[in-house]
Amino acid sequence: MNPMEMMQFAKELDNFKKNHPKVAKFLAIEFGKGLPEGSILELKITRPGQEEKVSNMRILPEDQSFLSKLMQS
Repeated sequence: MNPMEMMQFAKELDNFKKNHPKVAKFLAIEFGKGLPEGSILELKITRPGQEEKVSNMRILPEDQSFLSKLMQS
């Protein structure tokens, strides 16, 4: 990621934290505790007038480094 993209990402991340403080705090706390191998992340999307969609993933050892870097952003 080039410096301009990093600056834009940082700005968008700040806006996300301002617009969704409960979600940002939840993610910071839970990811801050670490996600050991075998932990399960679940994502549910409910669009107006549509059925909800749910997916999940079990944390693998090789996921931990990536997720750690993602949360440090």
